Amino acid sequence: MFLLRNPREERVFVSPLVQNRGMEIAVLHEAAELVERANANLEPEIVSAGDARKLLGAYARIKKLASYGEALLARRMDDAAAVARATGTSMGAAKKTVETGVALADAPGVALADAPEVGDALARGEVSLDQAGEIAKAEQASPGCSEELLSVAREESFHVLREKARTIRLEAEQSRGLGDRQRAARSARSYTDDLGMVNISLRLEPHVGTPIVNRAGAEADRLYRAASSKEPFERHLADAYAKMLSGQGKARTTRPELVVLVSHEVARRGWSYIRDGEVCKIPGVGPVAPSVAKEIAGDAFLTGLFYDGVDLRNIRRWTRNVPVEVRLALELGAPPDYDGLRCVDCGNRFRNERDHVEPHNQLGPASVDNLEPRCWSCHQAKTERDRKAGKLTPPPPEAVAERAPP
Repeated sequence: MFLLRNPREERVFVSPLVQNRGMEIAVLHEAAELVERANANLEPEIVSAGDARKLLGAYARIKKLASYGEALLARRMDDAAAVARATGTSMGAAKKTVETGVALADAPGVALADAPEVGDALARGEVSLDQAGEIAKAEQASPGCSEELLSVAREESFHVLREKARTIRLEAEQSRGLGDRQRAARSARSYTDDLGMVNISLRLEPHVGTPIVNRAGAEADRLYRAASSKEPFERHLADAYAKMLSGQGKARTTRPELVVLVSHEVARRGWSYIRDGEVCKIPGVGPVAPSVAKEIAGDAFLTGLFYDGVDLRNIRRWTRNVPVEVRLALELGAPPDYDGLRCVDCGNRFRNERDHVEPHNQLGPASVDNLEPRCWSCHQAKTERDRKAGKLTPPPPEAVAERAPP
């Protein structure tokens, strides 16, 4: 804002830009007064359900329109504390407002500089500040996704947009050290609230937290079904976590505790990176690093899923499960002595494990003639020999297809 003074005529001239700003402020004050007047006349008790929906939509649009101005001006101030005081929000909300305002800037390198449609939608009151913020983060990670996310924002609830935006962002960052950042972000904290309740907060990597959540859910479901009085499920879930942490409770589920969906090409390349069109993720949770998936696959049930890009064509499971009768026979030792298990390499009886002669990831069967007892150290040594000999490299798709059931 600036003034131009003519010393000869002692008149004050205000630039057109300043005049426009004054008009904008006056218009906004007038709009605020109109909303204040509407608030004074608002009597929700006598409003019909239909009118209530219309009024709520009008208030929501006004809020969205105001959030656009808040975001741009917050960017100009670049002071989250001042923004928090002016808007009456928390520091976290104020920082988010500043970040969204920065993302809306028409400048090179800014997330939405090449996606002006998001700022336009916010300026028209079609999306909220929170929706624009989620789209901005996704656009920054995966340029070009904003149009799709805008469609989701207009048609779906906020949590649907947030999940979609998060998926796009994490998949884009999957090969940019996402696994390392997730591991560095793990944390735990506890505190006692005003009621004296102990609150525990955990941040766990996806492949670590998912099985824990699934086990707790199974235990909570068991407690819920067995309870005589049906309390809210969340209370049974709290009991389930308490039992698990104290080493009690069954916490067993008939469903897999952890499923990782990995494109075969990722495994063939050595679990190094993900290309466009490939996946390495926990369904319903999000992407995991290929190195993490490889570690999980080393001690997991293998299921082959074949599809033509649209429909599921075949699914087969190569399992390490051994029937109880077979397990007992193996533990008896070789006939005719049945002298128990000894390591076939060193004769050690301690900590023997079942080793696949034909490696499991080479589709070696879990059959008696393909299993040998080896102690832990000899098992590791044999695995290393197999690795050096190239026996641990996943077979080509043609071999998997040949082994698949018709």
